[in-house]
Amino acid sequence: MTETAPTLAPTAASAPAPTPGALLSAAALGSFRANGLFLEAAEQLSRPIGLTAARWQVLGAVLVEPLTVAGIARSMGITRQSVQRLADLLVEQGLAEYLPNPAHRRAKLVQATEQGRAAVHAIGPAHAELARKLVERLGGQRLAEAVAALDALSGAMTEILDSEQPATD
Repeated sequence: MTETAPTLAPTAASAPAPTPGALLSAAALGSFRANGLFLEAAEQLSRPIGLTAARWQVLGAVLVEPLTVAGIARSMGITRQSVQRLADLLVEQGLAEYLPNPAHRRAKLVQATEQGRAAVHAIGPAHAELARKLVERLGGQRLAEAVAALDALSGAMTEILDSEQPATD
């Protein structure tokens, strides 16, 4: 009987460096997976108080200061139409209100009501517990590094996409 030597998986030192395309794909797939998990967590956190993750996201955008629907959409990276639909629902629920916009007659401002602020505040304890568990698993430094990497990735993608947009006159 002849024995064959076991094959060894390539080590990090001997493996070829990933191509730019492979890195982009890995970053995108990792971001999509993380986004799905964060949305699932947000649904679980917001459901007990009668919100959805999307409604919580829009309310959160206008807790500090009122914003236009377009401003909320830009800050969240989603379409203006989606934000308009969510803002209308929040207004119907009494969680937000439209205010006149001194800078633009037609683009009203969206502002959280006291009821909306209370709803977001009610999510606080469960949010803090999830944050504690995440820091316990990753460590504060590693989580901060992940946040910085995501910010850098988002910033680079924004610059690339913005530079490739045709100029409009």
